[in-house]
Amino acid sequence: MSNQKKATTPGAWELVDDRLLNACRIWDLRARRYNHPAKKSDDSEFYYIDSRDWVVVVARTLTGELVLIRQFRCGINALSWELPGGIVDAGEDLIVAGLRELREETGYSAELGRYIGSCRPNPAILNNQCHFVFADKVTLDAADIDWDDHEEIEVRLLPEKEVFDWVREQTIEHSLALTGLFYYQLFKEKNGLT
Repeated sequence: MSNQKKATTPGAWELVDDRLLNACRIWDLRARRYNHPAKKSDDSEFYYIDSRDWVVVVARTLTGELVLIRQFRCGINALSWELPGGIVDAGEDLIVAGLRELREETGYSAELGRYIGSCRPNPAILNNQCHFVFADKVTLDAADIDWDDHEEIEVRLLPEKEVFDWVREQTIEHSLALTGLFYYQLFKEKNGLT
């Protein structure tokens, strides 16, 4: 006899309360109280981060290199190799936001971008989405660089094969960069790009 519980479809929990705990510079810490659907007397509190959506850009140069960035990340207390990206401003078009972030962080620009997917970065504690944009044939105009107050960014161009070698070697560990590269591969396969 198995110790496994019978598989059931979970029900939605009843939201009882949602309150602000702490407003921060780029997100808010909030608490929600829920009643479990099967345990109505259970009034549990959960914490989450209320954040605007993010956008990450897979940018490819005229010679087929991908644009990577490296910057210090406080969460891991170390430098991190990533794809360019940032917060989507309220009401901003996702592609416009991606191309803006690409310019501001790297100095590279593109005439157009293509939306290639989205994900929920961590539904357990975050309520936002991360969107992915592919920008092809990007060109450098370093005058467009406009870092935020706490940004200091190294920009590096790498051949695509080397970028995916870095993924295999776990040199690139940022989950949103990895997801962006995954969506980029799917986009290339679907559109017959090389």
